[in-house]
Amino acid sequence: MRGTKKRRGDGATIRSSAVMWAAGAAICVSYILSTLPTPLYPLYEQTFHFSQIVLTVIYAVYVVGTVTAMFFFGRLSDQVGRRVVVLISLGIAAAGALVFAFAQGTWWLFPARILSGLGIALVSGAATAWIVESEPDEDKAAATQIAIGANSLGLAIGSLMAGILAQYAPSPLRLSYLVFIVLLFPVGLVIWKTQETVHKPRSLGEASIAPRLAVPREMFGAFVPAAVAAFATFAVLGFYTALLPTLLEKALQNKNHATAGGIVGELFLVGTIAIAVTPRLRAHRGLLIALIALLPSLGFLVAAETARSISILLIGTAVAGIATALGYRCSLQKVNESAPEDKRSEIVSAYLIACYAGISLPVIGIGLLAKATGPAIADTIFAAFIGLLAVFAFIVEWKIGNSGTQNMK
Repeated sequence: MRGTKKRRGDGATIRSSAVMWAAGAAICVSYILSTLPTPLYPLYEQTFHFSQIVLTVIYAVYVVGTVTAMFFFGRLSDQVGRRVVVLISLGIAAAGALVFAFAQGTWWLFPARILSGLGIALVSGAATAWIVESEPDEDKAAATQIAIGANSLGLAIGSLMAGILAQYAPSPLRLSYLVFIVLLFPVGLVIWKTQETVHKPRSLGEASIAPRLAVPREMFGAFVPAAVAAFATFAVLGFYTALLPTLLEKALQNKNHATAGGIVGELFLVGTIAIAVTPRLRAHRGLLIALIALLPSLGFLVAAETARSISILLIGTAVAGIATALGYRCSLQKVNESAPEDKRSEIVSAYLIACYAGISLPVIGIGLLAKATGPAIADTIFAAFIGLLAVFAFIVEWKIGNSGTQNMK
């Protein structure tokens, strides 16, 4: 029974729950910024007059901020504490939103995306570790579920909010970001008053930012398939959050910003529901299910573009929502369950580099291919490549699972 796992008194359990939900709120609100620009990309193209290749680079430059955060600051919260790093990340996210809100040309969008990536990546590593340490029953699977659920909910809110405001409210390229900044204030206040979980944290001046993201050798078996699955999962998320509005406008002849935001919102809302209804799904089994589901989701995406059908796109988006949510949750759960306590944030940061590379780099490839071959062919090649990665991760994970079963016997 779950109740037998508790090692805290009732008061301590309540305090731990409060810490856990505060960290979850920080993840949720921060990730709103990740998808706020998604329905707005066609407007940026029209306003600042840039090509689709420039669009994909603007989107993918996000990886500069995320990798910088993970490479240099991945273990910062292990040293100085979760609270201070989360507060810093919220400030960086606010700065990114301000640059977006007052952008006067194409080049403003690059630092805006970099700051967004830096802030979001910092909060991911620190707050995820905070949630794992604060879960009252010390249940890492439940903690992972909360972290990923908060992530998915924030992504859904961001695209829905930006799409609706862009379509029906004034100042479409500013209002969403100003609303986001307002949302940061109460979350920051809650985090300021939230209990730290790192024992004897150092000061910022004493912290080391020397790059160190080594994954212990004994973790390779769990880490490699999880990282490959995460790359494939996030590549699909990258397609939706960067290119779906363009696909709708050019291939499906739908220029409604609220529709674009709604479909991307569907992806993440379905994912949030999938996470909520599978609380006891084991990481190994869930990852296999996610990788299987990823294949038809890619097929639906290509079919929707070929048939110019929103109905097919909606079906494929629902399947993709399940596949990406379970893929992210279960791959992160494997990493959390395998990581040593004193290196959890560092190892989660290494895992997140695979995630952010997946969400950014394939999008650049699609942009380059689209110029040479056309969008439809580029998207088909993308689907085939990601499908092969999913098959590879499935085979490796299947063999690891079978090997573990035989060793138990």
